[in-house]
Amino acid sequence: MNPPEVLLRAKELTRRWGGLVAVDRVSLTLERGTVHAVIGTNGAGKSTLINMLSGELAPSSGQVELLGQDVTTWSQPQRARAALGRSYQRNTIYQTFTVFENCRLAAQARTPKPWAWWQDAQRCQASMATARVCVERAGLTDVCELQAGMLSHGNKRQLEIAMCLATDPKVLLLDEPLAGMGAEETERMLRLLEELKGQHAILLVEHDMDAVFRISDCITVMVNGSVIASGTPDFVRNSDEVRVAYLGEQ
Repeated sequence: MNPPEVLLRAKELTRRWGGLVAVDRVSLTLERGTVHAVIGTNGAGKSTLINMLSGELAPSSGQVELLGQDVTTWSQPQRARAALGRSYQRNTIYQTFTVFENCRLAAQARTPKPWAWWQDAQRCQASMATARVCVERAGLTDVCELQAGMLSHGNKRQLEIAMCLATDPKVLLLDEPLAGMGAEETERMLRLLEELKGQHAILLVEHDMDAVFRISDCITVMVNGSVIASGTPDFVRNSDEVRVAYLGEQ
Protein backbone atom coordinates (compact mmCIF):
# COMPACT_ATOMS: atom_id res chain seq x y z
CA MET A 1 0.00 0.00 0.00
CA ASN A 2 1.39 3.39 -1.01
CA PRO A 3 1.93 5.97 1.76
CA PRO A 4 -0.47 8.94 1.77
CA GLU A 5 0.53 11.86 -0.45
CA VAL A 6 0.91 14.97 1.70
CA LEU A 7 0.13 18.06 -0.36
CA LEU A 8 0.25 20.70 2.40
CA ARG A 9 1.94 20.63 5.78
CA ALA A 10 1.88 23.20 8.59
CA LYS A 11 4.56 22.99 11.25
CA GLU A 12 4.22 24.77 14.59
CA LEU A 13 2.35 27.74 13.09
CA THR A 14 2.00 30.62 15.52
CA ARG A 15 0.51 34.09 15.15
CA ARG A 16 0.85 36.79 17.81
CA TRP A 17 -0.55 40.29 18.00
CA GLY A 18 1.36 41.89 20.85
CA GLY A 19 0.56 39.82 23.90
CA LEU A 20 -2.33 38.00 22.22
CA VAL A 21 -1.57 34.58 20.77
CA ALA A 22 -4.27 33.91 18.15
CA VAL A 23 -2.74 30.63 16.92
CA ASP A 24 -0.33 28.70 19.12
CA ARG A 25 2.04 26.14 17.53
CA VAL A 26 -0.53 24.43 15.32
CA SER A 27 0.66 21.58 13.09
CA LEU A 28 -1.40 19.63 10.56
CA THR A 29 -1.11 17.78 7.27
CA LEU A 30 -3.44 17.68 4.29
CA GLU A 31 -3.33 14.50 2.21
CA ARG A 32 -4.66 13.92 -1.27
CA GLY A 33 -7.99 12.13 -1.20
CA THR A 34 -9.02 13.39 2.24
CA VAL A 35 -11.10 16.09 3.91
CA HIS A 36 -9.44 17.53 7.01
CA ALA A 37 -11.87 19.63 9.06
CA VAL A 38 -10.84 22.31 11.55
CA ILE A 39 -13.52 23.08 14.12
CA GLY A 40 -13.78 25.32 17.15
CA THR A 41 -15.91 28.04 18.67
CA ASN A 42 -15.71 31.64 17.48
CA GLY A 43 -12.33 33.07 18.40
CA ALA A 44 -10.62 29.68 18.41
CA GLY A 45 -8.14 30.79 15.72
CA LYS A 46 -9.57 28.97 12.70
CA SER A 47 -9.70 31.97 10.37
CA THR A 48 -6.23 33.10 11.41
CA LEU A 49 -4.92 29.61 10.68
CA ILE A 50 -6.48 29.45 7.23
CA ASN A 51 -5.17 32.95 6.47
CA MET A 52 -1.65 31.82 7.28
CA LEU A 53 -2.00 28.69 5.17
CA SER A 54 -3.24 30.70 2.18
CA GLY A 55 -0.51 33.34 2.46
CA GLU A 56 -2.78 36.24 3.36
CA LEU A 57 -1.22 36.52 6.81
CA ALA A 58 2.41 35.94 7.73
CA PRO A 59 3.02 33.67 10.72
CA SER A 60 4.98 34.93 13.69
CA SER A 61 6.78 31.59 13.61
CA GLY A 62 6.40 28.16 12.05
CA GLN A 63 6.48 26.82 8.52
CA VAL A 64 4.12 26.04 5.64
CA GLU A 65 5.02 23.48 2.96
CA LEU A 66 3.05 23.18 -0.27
CA LEU A 67 3.76 20.17 -2.51
CA GLY A 68 6.96 19.57 -0.54
CA GLN A 69 8.28 23.13 -0.95
CA ASP A 70 8.70 25.70 1.81
CA VAL A 71 6.28 28.52 0.93
CA THR A 72 6.24 30.26 4.32
CA THR A 73 7.39 33.57 2.84
CA TRP A 74 5.34 33.30 -0.36
CA SER A 75 2.47 35.69 -1.01
CA GLN A 76 -1.13 34.58 -1.53
CA PRO A 77 -0.90 35.00 -5.35
CA GLN A 78 2.30 32.95 -5.45
CA ARG A 79 0.66 30.12 -3.50
CA ALA A 80 -2.44 30.30 -5.70
CA ARG A 81 -0.30 29.88 -8.82
CA ALA A 82 1.45 26.95 -7.11
CA ALA A 83 -1.82 24.97 -6.77
CA LEU A 84 -3.55 26.32 -3.67
CA GLY A 85 -7.20 27.42 -3.93
CA ARG A 86 -9.26 29.18 -1.29
CA SER A 87 -12.89 30.15 -0.68
CA TYR A 88 -14.09 32.68 1.89
CA GLN A 89 -16.84 32.99 4.50
CA ARG A 90 -18.45 35.74 2.42
CA ASN A 91 -19.19 35.46 -1.28
CA THR A 92 -16.35 36.82 -3.42
CA ILE A 93 -17.94 36.57 -6.85
CA TYR A 94 -18.59 39.13 -9.57
CA GLN A 95 -22.30 39.69 -9.10
CA THR A 96 -23.03 41.27 -12.50
CA PHE A 97 -21.04 38.73 -14.53
CA THR A 98 -22.47 35.39 -15.57
CA VAL A 99 -21.51 32.15 -13.87
CA PHE A 100 -19.42 31.22 -16.88
CA GLU A 101 -17.65 34.61 -16.98
CA ASN A 102 -16.74 34.31 -13.29
CA CYS A 103 -15.09 30.96 -13.97
CA ARG A 104 -13.38 32.21 -17.12
CA LEU A 105 -11.85 35.14 -15.23
CA ALA A 106 -10.59 32.77 -12.52
CA ALA A 107 -9.04 30.53 -15.19
CA GLN A 108 -7.33 33.52 -16.82
CA ALA A 109 -5.89 34.58 -13.47
CA ARG A 110 -4.09 31.24 -13.30
CA THR A 111 -2.04 32.08 -16.41
CA PRO A 112 -2.16 35.85 -16.99
CA LYS A 113 -0.86 37.18 -20.32
CA PRO A 114 -0.27 40.92 -19.85
CA TRP A 115 1.78 41.09 -23.04
CA ALA A 116 -1.22 39.99 -25.13
CA TRP A 117 -3.20 43.16 -24.39
CA TRP A 118 -4.56 43.34 -27.93
CA GLN A 119 -6.26 39.95 -27.76
CA ASP A 120 -9.93 39.54 -26.84
CA ALA A 121 -9.92 37.65 -23.53
CA GLN A 122 -13.11 35.90 -24.56
CA ARG A 123 -11.20 34.22 -27.38
CA CYS A 124 -8.73 32.53 -25.05
CA GLN A 125 -9.60 28.93 -25.82
CA ALA A 126 -7.71 27.48 -22.85
CA SER A 127 -9.53 29.57 -20.23
CA MET A 128 -12.86 29.05 -22.00
CA ALA A 129 -12.39 25.28 -21.93
CA THR A 130 -11.32 25.31 -18.28
CA ALA A 131 -14.35 27.40 -17.33
CA ARG A 132 -16.73 24.97 -19.05
CA VAL A 133 -15.24 22.01 -17.22
CA CYS A 134 -15.36 23.73 -13.82
CA VAL A 135 -18.95 24.91 -14.29
CA GLU A 136 -19.94 21.33 -15.05
CA ARG A 137 -17.96 19.85 -12.14
CA ALA A 138 -19.65 22.25 -9.72
CA GLY A 139 -23.09 21.29 -11.01
CA LEU A 140 -23.85 24.73 -12.45
CA THR A 141 -24.31 23.94 -16.14
CA ASP A 142 -28.02 24.78 -16.06
CA VAL A 143 -27.35 28.29 -14.71
CA CYS A 144 -24.05 29.06 -16.44
CA GLU A 145 -25.48 32.02 -18.39
CA LEU A 146 -27.24 33.62 -15.40
CA GLN A 147 -25.76 36.63 -13.66
CA ALA A 148 -24.03 35.43 -10.51
CA GLY A 149 -26.03 37.86 -8.39
CA MET A 150 -29.25 36.08 -9.36
CA LEU A 151 -28.14 32.71 -8.01
CA SER A 152 -29.44 31.12 -4.84
CA HIS A 153 -27.14 31.25 -1.83
CA GLY A 154 -26.20 27.59 -2.31
CA ASN A 155 -25.41 28.09 -6.00
CA LYS A 156 -23.21 31.07 -5.13
CA ARG A 157 -21.19 28.88 -2.78
CA GLN A 158 -20.89 26.28 -5.54
CA LEU A 159 -19.70 29.02 -7.90
CA GLU A 160 -16.95 30.00 -5.49
CA ILE A 161 -15.69 26.42 -5.54
CA ALA A 162 -15.96 26.33 -9.35
CA MET A 163 -13.82 29.48 -9.47
CA CYS A 164 -11.28 27.81 -7.17
CA LEU A 165 -11.18 24.79 -9.46
CA ALA A 166 -10.58 27.04 -12.46
CA THR A 167 -7.20 27.98 -11.00
CA ASP A 168 -6.18 24.30 -11.17
CA PRO A 169 -5.49 23.77 -7.45
CA LYS A 170 -4.36 20.61 -5.75
CA VAL A 171 -5.19 21.93 -2.27
CA LEU A 172 -8.55 23.54 -1.42
CA LEU A 173 -9.00 25.69 1.70
CA LEU A 174 -12.75 26.08 2.22
CA ASP A 175 -13.92 28.55 4.87
CA GLU A 176 -17.49 27.71 5.98
CA PRO A 177 -18.83 26.65 2.57
CA LEU A 178 -22.09 25.44 4.17
CA ALA A 179 -22.88 28.66 6.06
CA GLY A 180 -26.49 29.75 5.57
CA MET A 181 -27.49 26.72 3.53
CA GLY A 182 -30.71 24.76 3.79
CA ALA A 183 -30.81 20.97 3.94
CA GLU A 184 -31.05 20.44 0.16
CA GLU A 185 -28.22 22.89 -0.58
CA THR A 186 -26.06 21.31 2.11
CA GLU A 187 -26.61 17.87 0.63
CA ARG A 188 -25.63 19.11 -2.82
CA MET A 189 -22.45 20.72 -1.49
CA LEU A 190 -21.44 17.61 0.45
CA ARG A 191 -21.81 15.50 -2.68
CA LEU A 192 -19.57 17.97 -4.52
CA LEU A 193 -16.90 17.85 -1.81
CA GLU A 194 -17.02 14.06 -1.76
CA GLU A 195 -16.41 14.05 -5.50
CA LEU A 196 -13.60 16.62 -5.35
CA LYS A 197 -11.59 15.01 -2.58
CA GLY A 198 -10.47 12.16 -4.83
CA GLN A 199 -8.01 14.43 -6.64
CA HIS A 200 -7.48 17.11 -3.99
CA ALA A 201 -6.55 17.67 -0.37
CA ILE A 202 -9.32 19.66 1.30
CA LEU A 203 -9.18 21.73 4.47
CA LEU A 204 -12.70 22.43 5.71
CA VAL A 205 -13.49 25.07 8.34
CA GLU A 206 -17.13 24.55 9.27
CA HIS A 207 -19.68 24.90 12.08
CA ASP A 208 -22.19 22.31 10.83
CA MET A 209 -21.17 19.40 13.03
CA ASP A 210 -23.41 16.84 11.35
CA ALA A 211 -21.74 17.64 8.02
CA VAL A 212 -18.26 17.70 9.52
CA PHE A 213 -18.56 14.27 11.12
CA ARG A 214 -20.16 12.85 7.99
CA ILE A 215 -17.60 13.95 5.40
CA SER A 216 -14.30 14.37 7.25
CA ASP A 217 -11.48 11.86 7.32
CA CYS A 218 -9.64 13.80 10.02
CA ILE A 219 -10.79 16.52 12.43
CA THR A 220 -8.64 19.03 14.29
CA VAL A 221 -10.27 20.81 17.23
CA MET A 222 -9.02 24.26 18.28
CA VAL A 223 -9.72 26.14 21.50
CA ASN A 224 -8.17 29.55 22.25
CA GLY A 225 -5.65 29.18 19.43
CA SER A 226 -4.41 25.73 20.42
CA VAL A 227 -5.17 22.21 19.20
CA ILE A 228 -6.83 20.12 21.91
CA ALA A 229 -7.50 17.05 19.75
CA SER A 230 -6.83 15.79 16.23
CA GLY A 231 -7.75 12.48 14.69
CA THR A 232 -10.53 10.48 13.11
CA PRO A 233 -14.15 11.55 13.60
CA ASP A 234 -14.69 8.69 16.04
CA PHE A 235 -11.62 9.69 18.06
CA VAL A 236 -12.79 13.31 18.27
CA ARG A 237 -16.39 12.34 19.03
CA ASN A 238 -15.23 10.18 21.94
CA SER A 239 -12.77 12.70 23.39
CA ASP A 240 -13.83 13.87 26.84
CA GLU A 241 -11.88 17.12 26.40
CA VAL A 242 -13.64 17.90 23.12
CA ARG A 243 -17.08 17.12 24.52
CA VAL A 244 -16.51 19.49 27.42
CA ALA A 245 -14.68 22.31 25.58
CA TYR A 246 -16.53 22.36 22.29
CA LEU A 247 -19.51 20.06 21.97
CA GLY A 248 -20.91 21.31 25.27
CA GLU A 249 -21.26 17.95 26.97
CA GLN A 250 -20.34 17.11 30.55
